Amino acid sequence: MSDSTIGRESTGAAVRSASDLYRAVWRWHFYAGLLVLPFMITLAITGALYLFKDEIDAIVHSDLKKVEISENVAKASPSAMMAAAVAAYPGTAIKFTDPATPASSAEITVNTENQGKLAVYVNPYTGRVLGSLPDRGTIMWTIRYLHSLKYFGSFARALIEIAGGWSILLVGTGIYLWWPRRQTGGVLSVRATPKRRVFWRDTHAVTGIFVGFFIVFLAITGMPWSGVWGAKVNEWANGNNFGYPVGVRVAVPMSDEHLDHVAKTSWSLEQAQIPQSSGHGHDATPIGLDAAIATFDRLGLHAGYAVNIPTTPHGVYTGSVYPDDLSRQRVVHLDQYSGQPLIDMRFADYGPLGKWLEWGINVHMGQEFGLANQLVLLAACIAIIVLAVSAGVMWWKRRPAGSLGVPPMPADRRVFRGLIAILVIGGIVFPLVGLSLVIMLALDWAYSRLSRLRTA
Repeated sequence: MSDSTIGRESTGAAVRSASDLYRAVWRWHFYAGLLVLPFMITLAITGALYLFKDEIDAIVHSDLKKVEISENVAKASPSAMMAAAVAAYPGTAIKFTDPATPASSAEITVNTENQGKLAVYVNPYTGRVLGSLPDRGTIMWTIRYLHSLKYFGSFARALIEIAGGWSILLVGTGIYLWWPRRQTGGVLSVRATPKRRVFWRDTHAVTGIFVGFFIVFLAITGMPWSGVWGAKVNEWANGNNFGYPVGVRVAVPMSDEHLDHVAKTSWSLEQAQIPQSSGHGHDATPIGLDAAIATFDRLGLHAGYAVNIPTTPHGVYTGSVYPDDLSRQRVVHLDQYSGQPLIDMRFADYGPLGKWLEWGINVHMGQEFGLANQLVLLAACIAIIVLAVSAGVMWWKRRPAGSLGVPPMPADRRVFRGLIAILVIGGIVFPLVGLSLVIMLALDWAYSRLSRLRTA
């Protein structure tokens, strides 16, 4: 055998190897898209809407949330507003939310016997009740629950974790497929017209390379809300020291209730237990809502804070606020008899992991950098929808009649070894993703066997 023949065989083997690797990556990119794209469209639409939650709620519920500013008029006391809310909707007041701006109404949460929890809106200048909604019944709470799949139970919420992991796989394989291979178009430009498949291929590739970073970022920062990984990491990160970071004083009697069960809270404080008031055994008199509000104002809580009202002798007044500015996040528990702060928890007290995750969540929700944050993520959401639609059109134009159009299996299946190794590592980090990968490998094997039997 001549040297020239050996050279040609080596070149041919290299070409086949590259072609097989491309096919393997393409095949799993197809599977990832098949699983993830329906979720990505839903998440992109609901996420884009939720970015503007305050603006949309203010428009949709303007009759309840907006009031006319009355200058030089003394505002109604919190207790008077609470009494008006309970008079209009009989029950037990359990939370008072301070008006976020001079043009905002106050919100009192009332636990009624027949209607459940209601959010009752009161004009802080006149003390007049404006109306009510079911607690967390605004249009944006509905969008948020749709975004997290909370409406569909814990099983559906677990799909968020699976979709997040597969999204990262989708981006990784997509970058490999996009990588320039001597082509003159489809890298940063779009060729042809919508009538041709190459237009949709280029649109998909170019959009994907620009939006890939955002997909990975949103997938990772969305993981804390997932049903398995997020819950376990939260338990590991915040499950000790009553759920409070080291350095926060917790040398006070603690109840068995967690903060997340009684108030909207940050991810880092979901495991935090609520302290107990200590004066109930000595016939002490509670300080009342007005004094509690005055204390929270004196302590400097950001406007718009919520106050959970104690309903038992052991209960505390809990003031909490989570504004766009992370540094102003704060939770303060007051003894309902002495009015003394039992725990004063700030963002600065979070550990490094908590700070990083809270920052990621804040950016994910479009809050950290104001309007710029909202607009950039809105553009990313629109690009994700374009990415999904172009993938569907491209697949439809390429799909053979009567076939699913799965990319061909590599001739040398050893190229899957490296890819599977990466999948295994991802599966260990994200257990539900790993389980779904095993299922997909089994289905792919079964599909390949069935295809060979049909063509035999």
